[in-house]
Amino acid sequence: MLSDDADHRVASRSDAIEAAPGGGDRRPAGGRPKKRSRGVALILLLLVAAGGGAYGYTRLNQPDAKPKSAAPRAVPVTLGTVEQGPFALVSNGLGTVQAYNTVQVRTRVDGEIQQVAFHEGQTVRKGDVLVQVDPRPYQATLDQAKAKKEQDTANLNNAKADLVRYTGLGAYASRQQTETQSALVAQLTAQVASDQAAIDNATTQLGYATIRAPIAGVTGFRQVDIGNIVNAAGQTPIVTITQVEPIFVVYTAPEDQLPAITAALRKGDVPVEAWSSDGLTKLADGKLALFNNQVDTATGTIRLKAVYENQNHALWPGLSVSTKMRVGIVALATTVPDNAIQHGPDGLFAFVVDENDHAHQVHLKAGRSDSGRTQILSGDLKSGERVITAGQYKVQDGSLIAEARAAGSAQADTPAPQKEAQR
Repeated sequence: MLSDDADHRVASRSDAIEAAPGGGDRRPAGGRPKKRSRGVALILLLLVAAGGGAYGYTRLNQPDAKPKSAAPRAVPVTLGTVEQGPFALVSNGLGTVQAYNTVQVRTRVDGEIQQVAFHEGQTVRKGDVLVQVDPRPYQATLDQAKAKKEQDTANLNNAKADLVRYTGLGAYASRQQTETQSALVAQLTAQVASDQAAIDNATTQLGYATIRAPIAGVTGFRQVDIGNIVNAAGQTPIVTITQVEPIFVVYTAPEDQLPAITAALRKGDVPVEAWSSDGLTKLADGKLALFNNQVDTATGTIRLKAVYENQNHALWPGLSVSTKMRVGIVALATTVPDNAIQHGPDGLFAFVVDENDHAHQVHLKAGRSDSGRTQILSGDLKSGERVITAGQYKVQDGSLIAEARAAGSAQADTPAPQKEAQR
């Protein structure tokens, strides 16, 4: 049988291998010949290389799978509206409050201060007593001048009586006596006039001993105390009084606005509002009083002065303020919020949002600003269009936008999270 013959041949071959010369067993430990193992490994290596090549060829020739394109995300922004209507032409400036009058009160006589009749920061009226200097020396001088006048007046009356007597004697009185008596009368008359002048001077000096307010205003810090000795040659004032009702604000405006300011003054009063330096609080309403008679060539500006009643004392001397001067009104002007205007390499522009919520850049020319809105002098803007007022740094021409909501409304629209079921 074939199977028996095959088995017999395999067994005979195995015996021949085992009985090889040298008597050693050349079969490897695994029970398979070394040569056969190497062949199997070589075949496996060739198969792996062939598989890798096929995989690489497939990857190279297989077209890349295109990822699904994600929908563009809308940029959150804040929107405003283009408006048309009356617009005030306002010139903004910076200025400083100045007192209507400022007086440093000093003494005009020497002496000891006996009374201080005012408080620091007090509002005083013109003529109110501020300080009393010891008046006794000046009262004594006045009394002495009065007495001297009375003495000289008596001598004058006596000389006049003698002159009348000499004149009545006629030929019995010598001409020399008459002329001498006339000269004496004239001398005593002049002496009496001099005495009156001394009285007036003494009266004035006595009046200077009582120091009064020369103007109405507000007193500052007191520089003297009761008992101090003051003198007319001293440089330190007793107190400074500033008049704050009314009060001035001095500010500047560009020189190119001078024609408009002049034209507005010809028509009537030019309103000027005073605001805090940060522009958030309105302090007072006033009007333009005058502008300087020359332009400052170094800065290209002109100085102006506005007057305010200041009954509430909102303006204080030395305070820095911002001013808004209205020089006219445009009946129909196109305006946008101030924050909508951006600066670009090609000039000013704004992002306008179309009906599909896409932003488009529109170049424009801006004019003056007032109450948070700026006049548009040129640009393709229509009344009612939406413009971006915040978030422009994330927006490009054609970007999809979404109006950002306030934090409170966003939380209100968000559904409350469901409570976890208790186990």
